[in-house]
Amino acid sequence: MSERIALVTGGSRGLGKNAALKLAAKGTGIILTYHSSQKEARDVVHQIEEKGVKAVALPLNVGDVASFERFVSEVRSQLKHVWQRDSFDYLLNNAGTGLYAPYAETTEAQFDDAMNIHFKGPFFLTQGLLPVIKDGGRILNVSSGLARFTQPGSSAYAAMKGAMEVLTRYQAKELGARGISVNVIAPGAIETDFGGGRVRDNEQLNQMIASQTALGRVGLPDDIGDAIAALLSDELGWMNAQRIEVSGGMFL
Repeated sequence: MSERIALVTGGSRGLGKNAALKLAAKGTGIILTYHSSQKEARDVVHQIEEKGVKAVALPLNVGDVASFERFVSEVRSQLKHVWQRDSFDYLLNNAGTGLYAPYAETTEAQFDDAMNIHFKGPFFLTQGLLPVIKDGGRILNVSSGLARFTQPGSSAYAAMKGAMEVLTRYQAKELGARGISVNVIAPGAIETDFGGGRVRDNEQLNQMIASQTALGRVGLPDDIGDAIAALLSDELGWMNAQRIEVSGGMFL
């Protein structure tokens, strides 16, 4: 069996980095994207290569649809050059940013930015990559626990994630003829630098979330990276069109 290849957006830090490393540990080649963290992206590539697995890092702004045609062309080039392949197996739509603003104070600019990064971008990026995703491949979108429960200040962000959950079902239905399965993972609160590291660094917020989580703590990057690697494993190949929340049981 040839080496599997995963394209991970936002793979230079946070959950994307962890997922890329967990997938690489299972022998999966990695194409990871970064926006501004080129040095961090190169460090991740180096860590993956130390595992004896091939990896490349490509710049991408998921909020800039006009750049996607050029990006897809570069993905094709790297696949041919590094792997002697014309397709990849797994797409993880992970890249994103935090937005914390009360509904009554959310500006149109903030809304549009969240829309471009969290919904419009993944919608058209996945569309553009369809010819490069192998028949029988897998797409895993990333939502948030906030699409199920509510935390004031996340209305725009959570609404975009809710849209991604609906899109996941449509993608699964329409791509099924090619044997491509599409699912969406919804992490709970995780200790990363996401949103300025607020969950990790704000002890009061951390303790509040832990107290409302069945397993009694806030999530760690490994919790999500391991889950992503499991969801993209052959053993779960028959799972399709599902939302999987990985939150330790938040706000049950």
